[in-house]
Amino acid sequence: MALSAPATVRTHCPYCALQCGMTLGPAASGYAAAGDPTFGVNAGDLCMKGFSSAEMLGHPDRLLQPMIRRNGVLEPASWDEALDAAAGGFARIARERGHDAIATFGSGALTNEKAYALGKFARLAFGTANFDYNGRFCMSSAAAAANRAFGLDRGMPFPLAWMGEADVLLLAGGNPLDTMPPLERYLTKQRAHGQSIVVDPRRTAFAASASLHLQAAPGTDTILAYALLHVLIAERLIDTAYIAARTTGFLDVRRNAELEYPERAEKRTGVPADDIRAAARMLAKAKRAIVLTGRGVEQHSNGTDSASAYINLALALGLPGRDGSGYGTLTGQGNGQGGREHGQKSDQLPGYSTLDDPRAVERVARVWNVAPERLTRRGMTAAEILEAIGTQIHGLFVMGSNPVVSAPRSAQLRTKLATIEHLVVCDFFPSETVAYAHVVLPSLQWAEECGTMTNLEGRVLLRERMAEPPEGPRGDLAILAALAERLGVPALIAPDAEAVFDELRAATAGSRADYSGVTYARLRGGDVLHWPVPAVDHPGTPVLFAESFPTADGRARFVAVASHLDSEYCTAEYPWTLTTGRNREHYLSGTQTRRTARLNAAVREPVAEVHPALAERFGIVDGGYMRITSRRGSVDVRARLSDAIRPETIFAPFHWGGTSTVNDVVGGSLDPISKMPPFKACAVRIESVPAPAPPIA
Repeated sequence: MALSAPATVRTHCPYCALQCGMTLGPAASGYAAAGDPTFGVNAGDLCMKGFSSAEMLGHPDRLLQPMIRRNGVLEPASWDEALDAAAGGFARIARERGHDAIATFGSGALTNEKAYALGKFARLAFGTANFDYNGRFCMSSAAAAANRAFGLDRGMPFPLAWMGEADVLLLAGGNPLDTMPPLERYLTKQRAHGQSIVVDPRRTAFAASASLHLQAAPGTDTILAYALLHVLIAERLIDTAYIAARTTGFLDVRRNAELEYPERAEKRTGVPADDIRAAARMLAKAKRAIVLTGRGVEQHSNGTDSASAYINLALALGLPGRDGSGYGTLTGQGNGQGGREHGQKSDQLPGYSTLDDPRAVERVARVWNVAPERLTRRGMTAAEILEAIGTQIHGLFVMGSNPVVSAPRSAQLRTKLATIEHLVVCDFFPSETVAYAHVVLPSLQWAEECGTMTNLEGRVLLRERMAEPPEGPRGDLAILAALAERLGVPALIAPDAEAVFDELRAATAGSRADYSGVTYARLRGGDVLHWPVPAVDHPGTPVLFAESFPTADGRARFVAVASHLDSEYCTAEYPWTLTTGRNREHYLSGTQTRRTARLNAAVREPVAEVHPALAERFGIVDGGYMRITSRRGSVDVRARLSDAIRPETIFAPFHWGGTSTVNDVVGGSLDPISKMPPFKACAVRIESVPAPAPPIA
């Protein structure tokens, strides 16, 4: 496999939403990645995942040719055979059961062009209303909360560099030293001159280095946020001028906050009342303050309300739109921001447009040359699609995702996929989901094709093709184009990324996430463009909300959410709380990182963190194995005893499949607005178990 000229090129990391700049060049074993010091976000820093990302290019596990399941076994096939089988199965289901019996499941790792094309393909080639992506499990609660408060969701509506300048930084439910290690340069700079507050049930290294660690119980975020607001109101520390001039709805929120005095909140959250008061005063005294939320706040059955509670806090302090201050959320997946903007979700159109906006519907219909009524149906979301397999959903098309590991109720999903009529998976490695496919279509990797990504601060980046792909795999756009042709919609999808992007530009013109002024030429020329960019001579919008909010009256909305425990109900049978998350060494479902030698060597299996006092009650020893059981199922994992976690809480990472699938345990009701599953607070019981038997050679 040969590098295209020049020998060393600038690109961006294929993992998280920082989209760190990196260089890729030849090495003795194939390729080597290094940090790009000219890219401001990371200034040459890379985490271990970024440094090792080049190992995936030319990996021996790579899927190199299509496969079709014959007599229960996946066997090699030609591209024509595989595409015919894939399209034929979906066409049959549409004839026999209706178009909505088919669903697509996309990914926050897809480029903007692919996310846009997949949504268009679902609507017009499959004719289905049921399509979503794995970002529903990541950003959906924060996005829903931001949309209803500000009229717009961009993870960070201000430059990332502001984090390093803040006098006070509050981060609730995040551990960036593990999930986004290059952020450390901003955090170190901030702590050199300012104060920081971390809300987390675990005393992570990040929490331990904070000025103040609020070790709240999982699911108590709305209670804690209201208690902080209570102190601000009681001590007359709110920004009354900002509230009067730039917001609506404060009085209803104020009534709720006045009930949540710190001593009451202490009993429900476990955070000392004095610490609640100290945190509120720190925020109020800051000239520049930033409030950030992460998945710990958002991945709950009421995660939208939890995120809204922190937005209310930020609005009461007058932060959004103020220079050097604001509210934001740490987008997780590589293109989690762009992936949720351009229509691979059935409740949105490209440009972050809503289905109930007639102008947006007409604009996209005109670009796609279809009747507007074809674009207004709202379908199922990700967890609902997976739950409906076998009843309402009989054909599933998965692109770039591994829901068998990442989805809730994973054991139930495996049972459903074992009997689904037709499953087609596009991927570049044989994931746990590929194992259930009827047709496998091998795709290209990040360095082998061109496309744009949008990082957590809304900056659009161009990732150029820089490595020659192996013979066999095809680009996702080419695969969608070929399937659309076989489904009777020729020329629906352009196989060229820049042509798709130009169509995306037209489809988003005038929208909230307007990309019409972004071009490949501008990106190649070095322009730094944060959306919205409504014209080719527009400089972009790194700072949102400075003058007004994109709402009907230009004001932000306080939302009076309920103040209650947001977690699965614990009982005598399931008395403890499991919260899930990530390791520093691995990424999401682990399809790539578990194949990376240095990362897998560092952490080979999930290790659950449990408090020594709780472990002692059940005979669980450090390094031994424990069984975690919920109302959905069980998983056996190695235990690590630590007094850095709350005594009633267990933490476990979710990057592994097979018998180590932690999401077998997770489930429960979805957030009624975002449809987010409750990954962060699951009622469980625990017990000591013997170590698993070694595999038979």
